[in-house]
Amino acid sequence: MQMVQQDKEYMNLLSKKHLNSKGGIKMEIPKISVIMLTFNRENLISRMIEDILAQSFKSFEFIIVDNGSSDHSGKIADEYAQKDCRIKVIHKEKGNIGSGRNAGLDIAIGEYVAFVDDDDSCKPDFLQFLYSLASENNADVGICGATWADYDEKLILSPEKAVETLLWRKKFNVAFPTKLIKRSLFDKNRFMETGKYDDIYLMPQILANANKIAYHGLSKYHFNRHENNNSAWTQNHKLLEHETLQEYLDVYRQRTDWLIYKFPESEAKWNYFKYSFMISMVEKIIRLQLEDCYPLKDIMVTELQDKKDEFLNSLWITEIEKSWMNCYV
Repeated sequence: MQMVQQDKEYMNLLSKKHLNSKGGIKMEIPKISVIMLTFNRENLISRMIEDILAQSFKSFEFIIVDNGSSDHSGKIADEYAQKDCRIKVIHKEKGNIGSGRNAGLDIAIGEYVAFVDDDDSCKPDFLQFLYSLASENNADVGICGATWADYDEKLILSPEKAVETLLWRKKFNVAFPTKLIKRSLFDKNRFMETGKYDDIYLMPQILANANKIAYHGLSKYHFNRHENNNSAWTQNHKLLEHETLQEYLDVYRQRTDWLIYKFPESEAKWNYFKYSFMISMVEKIIRLQLEDCYPLKDIMVTELQDKKDEFLNSLWITEIEKSWMNCYV
């Protein structure tokens, strides 16, 4: 029985390798490293694992990072790893999302990296669609649509234009799922290991440092929105709290400073997006009477008062933003 088991393991190993010209075994490098962080999602994790294993594109490794789960999420991942040698499981102490994704990046060997979330789902051609999009256009980043933004539109974007499109949040947003990214772009840019919203800061850096970005907005990924999401407040603004808004403001300011450094000729544009976020938050805080956020509202109003002429005269300001400024600032 032991010999049979060893033979099976050896055949599984050979199935992931091929012989080189000298008759030795040479490793096949997967084209894509799929990285998924999981934390206490035992009732949901199997769906995304099954979706990845069912992909029409086969040249991938699947790195599952158990970020200190106290339920059976890590055990479920281990059970799948025993059945499919493309799965690698990392068990680590609980940290933020960034620390978990960095742990996956530390062992990833694919040419490209795709991130998926343990409570979402994707179509069977998700990886094939993104890989074809990126490789056929010689792009460092490929982006598909999601259920909330499904457009049969193709764009080849320069780094700055991709960042601008990102900040408009109409075709795609800062979430790392829906993007296929050259692994080399993470050599110098990693996720922050403190806080919850590192994607707001890192995604613009990734796009800004890419050679070009290929976008085709057909939906291949489904975000499962629920109250346990980090971004649940963006769907239900009544959930917005002081701590969350403070972190968002800090990251928006850091991101704006970095973009001005990277693309100094577009300083006015990057400042516009920061002020746009602030006035939208002021409006929500006042309209929804979010008393916990009143101190931050006062800070934002003071800054908007100081930059009022610049904001009102910007090329990108909308009529609704002008009305909010006149009403609240």
